Amino acid sequence: MRGGRRRVERSEIDRLRSAPDFPAGLRDRVRAVGTGEAAALLAVPPDRFTTLARTGHFSPVRFCLNRYRAVVWLYLAGELGEFALTHPGLLTGRLPRQIRERVDGGEDRRPRNWRARRLGLLLRSTEDPWARAAAIASLLDPGQLSEVVDDPHERTHLQRLRPEPPSGRTESAAARDIADRLTVADDPDEILWHRMSLALALDEARADRPAPRPDTAPAPAPAPDAPTPRPPRAPVLIRPPALRTRSSLLDRLRRRRATADAATEEL
Repeated sequence: MRGGRRRVERSEIDRLRSAPDFPAGLRDRVRAVGTGEAAALLAVPPDRFTTLARTGHFSPVRFCLNRYRAVVWLYLAGELGEFALTHPGLLTGRLPRQIRERVDGGEDRRPRNWRARRLGLLLRSTEDPWARAAAIASLLDPGQLSEVVDDPHERTHLQRLRPEPPSGRTESAAARDIADRLTVADDPDEILWHRMSLALALDEARADRPAPRPDTAPAPAPAPDAPTPRPPRAPVLIRPPALRTRSSLLDRLRRRRATADAATEEL
């Protein structure tokens, strides 16, 4: 499903509950153990277990850092039991020369196998094509990513969907640096595989929908310069017409009185 947290199907829960050894058996199968306890479960020396783990016979389920900032790999006890049943010949006697030579050559597939395991869980946890592409992209360093994804908007979208850091992360800056290095692919074959996988995943994501882009609407044109305000005009003082009107009226009254007086004298 898209978005949200992946839910376990009810049928899968019912299947686990119906097992005759539930719940103790389930706890044993999902229990994570370190090298010492794992070697004890297989009844082999710790060095032999480490050799088999370095050559890829066991895939770590997670890791943590001890107080000395050394990586401690953890394995599922249930998978170790299955290995003991299917490969008993590797638990006793002298190890094959090919395995010894690979270890002498410095091979250590534990980080790569852990990354592959984690990627598988991430891909199964979502059906969103962009989230799946982001899970693959999280295994490539920025330089590799920019070569595969040349669109900066798509890279930004993938970064936004980047999975949460693994549980082995700590608050120490030095420890975070170690964990970050473990998260990114470092083997040439592994890098090539993830580059090809990312290219295919991007094709599916683009076919589903394009990556979101910022608003490209043109910016509004700047407002025209406001005209320079003119200084206020001095008020034009107009002589009140009432004064002129009153003067004319008095003149008319004077003339009218003068005319009346003249007529009286004639009488």
